[in-house]
Amino acid sequence: MKIALTQIKNPSFDGKFCYTHARAARKGDGEWVMTTQPLLLTGMDVFYGMELLHSPDGVHWTSPVKSKTLVRHPYPERPEWVQAMCDATPIRHRATGKLLLIGHSAVYGPDNKIAPAPHRRATLYSVYDEQTRDFSPIRTVQMPTGDTYYESGSGSSQCIELASGELLVPISFGDKAAASDPWHSCSSVAVMRCAFDGETLTVKKIGNTFTVDVPRGLCEPSIEAYGGAYFLCLRNDETGFLAKSEDGLHFSTPVPLVFDDGESVGNYNTQQHWVKLGGKLYLVYTRRGADNDHVFRHRAPLFIAELDTEHLCLIRATEQIVVPERGARLGNFTCVSLDDGHAAVIAAEWMQSVKGKDWRYCMEFGSDNSIFVAHLTAE
Repeated sequence: MKIALTQIKNPSFDGKFCYTHARAARKGDGEWVMTTQPLLLTGMDVFYGMELLHSPDGVHWTSPVKSKTLVRHPYPERPEWVQAMCDATPIRHRATGKLLLIGHSAVYGPDNKIAPAPHRRATLYSVYDEQTRDFSPIRTVQMPTGDTYYESGSGSSQCIELASGELLVPISFGDKAAASDPWHSCSSVAVMRCAFDGETLTVKKIGNTFTVDVPRGLCEPSIEAYGGAYFLCLRNDETGFLAKSEDGLHFSTPVPLVFDDGESVGNYNTQQHWVKLGGKLYLVYTRRGADNDHVFRHRAPLFIAELDTEHLCLIRATEQIVVPERGARLGNFTCVSLDDGHAAVIAAEWMQSVKGKDWRYCMEFGSDNSIFVAHLTAE
């Protein structure tokens, strides 16, 4: 595998906000569109409206421009609160030729802190408009009635398009009781099969529900299809998990993320994502044990390794660094697999450190809130 790294510097970084959730997709005409959003460094997961970057080749990027539509807006159930779309990932929908952005909601009270529990979390989406070079107003995916999906969303998740044009959209969720005590509840995961007509994303079916009896359960699921099967990677507080399916909806019991020698990979409390390249399936992840104790939750560097799809483990001998560590966390990233033997891993340097909100500690190791785009090609 060959890796070519593009760095997009942030000359406006001022120690008050930093870019996070940098994720991109390539449209059918070859142009790339990236979304990212500012984070308030003195807060906890306090996100603002998104900004867009464009590129003709994934290497040369425009400066960020604020979206006019992907902004904070009133929370439907309490107008004195606001919600923002966050943890969003764009995907090219080939059947309609549209670029679809899927994420979930973060809700804030008048004090600009995450709203008190319980409150609904929902899957949000938006469609790219070629004329305005911006996205459409944010919409909410309509879930089945009842309490089951009271707190649900597809945040920091990879989705895939089926040959039918339908989408498999993984979600994490809990009922109202779980949402009332999120730090002591176990979130569940399922995959939704959705129809998309170019404007509206509609849930058609939801697969089996599963979780693990480990603090906070499972979240931030990502799905990929490979070799006639489907694979999920899953975040958990103590270790990453993997699951497998024959139909993309009904998955096996999740197993911990390990190397082929049986040793734990060392990933914890951080998402992972998939790359398909050169006829192989890879996982991109973070882990302990890389001289990275100075990085929050060991969320840098980003590693990549091939998956043994039969035994659901990573082949240790294939591991390499795909985005280097410079003191800041890189855990909220994305992966893009393309049809031309090319893939990309995209991550922004999140400038909150192991010393809390001290962004200067990240800078001691070289971080400056850059966005990195790692272009991968098979050798």
